[in-house]
Formats: sequence, structure tokens, C-alpha cells
Amino acid sequence: MQIREELEKLVKAACAAAIEEGSLKLEEAPEASLERPRDEANGDWACTDALRLARQASANPREIAQAIADHLPESPLVSSVEIAGPGFVNFKLTTTAHQSVVRAVREEGRDFGKSTMEGPNYVDIEYVSANPTGPFHVGHGRWAALGDATSRVMRHAGYRVHEENYINDHGSQMDNFGNSVVARYLQELGYDVPLPENCYAGSYVIDIAKQIIAEDGDKWVDADEGERLVNFRERAYAYELAEQHRICDEFGTTFDVWFSERTLYELDENGKSQVDKALEAMDERGYLYSKDGALWFRSTDFGDDKDRVLRKGNGEYTYFTSDVAYHYDKMQRGFDHLIDIWGADHHGYIARCEAMLAAWGYPGALEVMLGQLVNLFRNGKPVRMSKRTGEMVTFEEVIDEVGVDATRWMMLSRGADQTIDFDIEVAKKKDASNPVYYVQYAHARICSILRNAASEELHAKATGGEISMDELASQVIPADVDLSLLVDPSEIALMRKMETLQEFVALAARDRAAFRMTHFSQEMAGLFHSFYTNCHVLGEDEALQDARLALIDSVRIVLEITLGLLGISAPVKM
Repeated sequence: MQIREELEKLVKAACAAAIEEGSLKLEEAPEASLERPRDEANGDWACTDALRLARQASANPREIAQAIADHLPESPLVSSVEIAGPGFVNFKLTTTAHQSVVRAVREEGRDFGKSTMEGPNYVDIEYVSANPTGPFHVGHGRWAALGDATSRVMRHAGYRVHEENYINDHGSQMDNFGNSVVARYLQELGYDVPLPENCYAGSYVIDIAKQIIAEDGDKWVDADEGERLVNFRERAYAYELAEQHRICDEFGTTFDVWFSERTLYELDENGKSQVDKALEAMDERGYLYSKDGALWFRSTDFGDDKDRVLRKGNGEYTYFTSDVAYHYDKMQRGFDHLIDIWGADHHGYIARCEAMLAAWGYPGALEVMLGQLVNLFRNGKPVRMSKRTGEMVTFEEVIDEVGVDATRWMMLSRGADQTIDFDIEVAKKKDASNPVYYVQYAHARICSILRNAASEELHAKATGGEISMDELASQVIPADVDLSLLVDPSEIALMRKMETLQEFVALAARDRAAFRMTHFSQEMAGLFHSFYTNCHVLGEDEALQDARLALIDSVRIVLEITLGLLGISAPVKM
């Protein structure tokens, strides 16, 4: 849809005419600045050029605004222009302009609301990134929903997005995991052995030990301890990683890369690891030094509260070193910007990680989104333990009980910086009190109306899934439908809302605020339900029925887009 672009051209033409006539003292007409008024009563669009150009034009903003309004070319898009406040030029669109959105949505389909971007816009989004030493907890589910939806929204807004999951498969936690499986293996075979210090005590470790027994019996009881540890560690790692893949797939979250931390320490043909290369690049810029036998990073040069150890005196690398090498690797892969989604408990790591990017000459390239906790409830009462195992409630258990769509909605219902109170019983409700059900029901109701408008043969094909709703709509609604009949306030409200999708998505992407799409889809569904109450679709005269079918078909597409940006399905039947 080109309404905004057309208005921008009108404003620029008005400025050019005012300059030529002498009422606007500028050398050339500027690019127009338009925004949506906060109050719809003020119009559909507001031009802020007068405020922005006041100093440059040496004039009062309201005088500039009046000059723009006086020289504005006539357009079938604009019904009225009003000067408001300190110098806003408010535009109200014609009914014809509103009606054009229906045709635009139906022509553009799932591309409606997309933007294109120029300049650097290649973004890497890293999220979930759990240790492969146990099941996902509910917090991981929030990062999965948040990262996935943020990626979807940013793509729709024109960014090039690359998604990855960083596998923390290097370090002492992996040996602790392996030793935990060894202990459970021996215990399951009747040996009285204690659990090791820093062990993983969850029941899933016993399940892994039982699986090894089923496959190998007691062959590892008298085996070399080092060989046994490595074998059990790697088998347990493979099992948990496969589980993570399975659950992410079930949740509809896919990654371009699952990046293994171990690969950062692998040597290339020149005998250097990615860790070596990252540290060399930092050293070349003068930000490394040795002290007390350890290797340090001068992170205080970039605002960190203290310098950070990269390699201890005993030669071991610190956990932070992996972060250094990993982020260096990302930048070498050509990304313009990095977004990491972490739990709020990692707040203290932000300054040092921002410092390492600045040390390589990439200041501002790293952005960290911190996600707050998820509190589970059941009918208002806190839930902390799993009925299945007596331990923490896993992310998978929530999905199994609530479903993917409701889980995603609840996880995305608030901004990342806000704690989520997730009531399992509320999420399971199949009525209007459950917002995801309310929105999905609006989509399903539209599909039902379209099916009922079709012939018996087409109705049967659509009901049986032989043809899509797009195919059905194209056969039910004539190509030359008369949209000028859409004049009811309920119809105008729907069309005005759909017009805002592109700007809404662009702002949600800019602000990393995918949760706003839940608000948009709820408002869209609410407007449709009001329309359905106020306006009959079927049974009206043929021309009006066709126009209203086209309208609700465009609403169907917009609801599918907005739900899709959240990773939530748009059911055709409920």
C-alpha cells in the first residue's frame, strides 16, 4: 500500500510550491516526516515538518504548517487538512483511501505490511543457548518465544536476520554431567556410590543411565574410569542435545546454526583456534596485558568496572574467553549487528561483552535483551514442582499441557523486561477470556463465513482441506468487487486498523518489542467481532455481500500475518 508514500509526495510538492512562491524560505523541499497521531480524532496522519524546519526556515512552526497546507495539491486520498498544536499538519483520509487497503491486502497477501531497508541491516540473533546438560526450564521457553518472534518481526520489517543457538558444550560442566551419569549408572546396577560434588541430580540423569544399561549392560563397571567418563559424557550430551532439537522443533523455533562452543578451541590448518585469533586481534590493538602469570583484557578502557581475566595463571581459559572468541567469530561472519537474548541474571556480563566488541573496533555492535522470570501458576497458586518428576516444571511439560500457541502467547504477552505470571489454567481456557483463543476464533469465524458463502462443492472442498482459504476466497469474491459500499463505521474502523500494520511492525522491530503484536492482533480481533455484531455479511444484497466478504477476507489475511509473526497458528476451524 502506498498511502504514506503518496502523502509524503504531496507534502514535498507543497513545500516546493511554497518555496517557489516565497512563503517558505528554504533552498529546497525536504523529505516529508509523517507519523500516526496518538488520538485518531486528530486524523489519520500527522506531518511534523513545520516543527523540524522552524529554525532552518527562520519562521514560526504554525506559519510553516499553514504554508504547507495552503500549497498542498488536491488528492483523492485526503478529505481534510488541519493545523494543530504547535505546528502539526493533520490529514484525514477519504473513505476511498481507507477502502484501498482491502484491495492492497488481498493483492499482497502475506507480504502485506512488509518494509524494505537500505544500508547495513544484517542482524544475528542468538537465543535459548542452554547448557546441554539437562531439560529446558520455563525460562528457556520464554527466550525461545522471544527470539523467534523478534526474528520474525524484524524480517517483516526488512532486516536480514540470522538465528543461532549457542551450545555451551565446553568446560567443567560437561565433565560434571558425565560423572553424574556414571554415578547413576553404578547405582542402578546395585553399587553403593555417592553422587559427585556439583552433580546433576535430576531424574533425567537416571533415565540416561538406564538407557546405557539397556544398550551396554554392565560392561562399563570395571572399565577405565577416563574412558568411561568420556563415553558417558558424550552419550549424555548427544541425548540432551537431541532433546533440545526436538523441543525447539515442536515449539516451531528453528535456527540457522546450532553453534558448538567446542569448535572455538579446534585448531585450523595453521594450528590456530578461533580463541587464538580473537585474542591476537585484541592484542594487536593493545588491549591485553599479563599480570601475575595471567592474561588480562583492559575492559575498563571501555567502561567496565574492572579488567577481566582471559587466561588464568595455570593456563586455563576463563568462561569469558569463550564469549570473546564466539562474538569475534560472529563479526568475522559479516553481521552488522548482534543481538543476544539472556536471562536477567546475566546483567553483570553486559559491560564486559560490550567492551570486547569495542576493543576490536565495533562499538555499539552488540545489543543485549534481558528477559525477566516466568512465574508459573495454576488457578492463581504458584507451581514450582513437576507432577511427573517431583522436580522443576520443564518447558516441555508446559507445552504438553497448554499447547504451543497458548504457551507462545503467554510468553510474548509482555515486554522482555517484565516478569510474566503464567497461569496454566487460564492459558487452557477455550473462551473469550483467553486472548489467544479470542484472536484465533476471529480468524476461524471469518473462514466459516467464507465457506458458508461458497457453493456446496466449494464448501465441501474447503472443509475437507482440498483447497486453501485463499483459493476459496478468490472463487467466492469477484475480482471487480465494489469496495465503495464499505462505509459503515465498523467497516471504516477495521480498514483504518489494517492500514497501520506496516508502521506498527516497523516500530515493533525497531524497539525489539514483538509483544506489541499481541496487542495489535487483539485489537484487530475486537474490531472484527464488533463489525460482526453491527453488520450482516451473508444475506445482504449481492454487491454489499461481496464487498463485506472482501473486507473480512483482508482481515483474515492480516490476522494470519500478525499471528504468524508471533509464531502462532491461524486455525480455519475451532
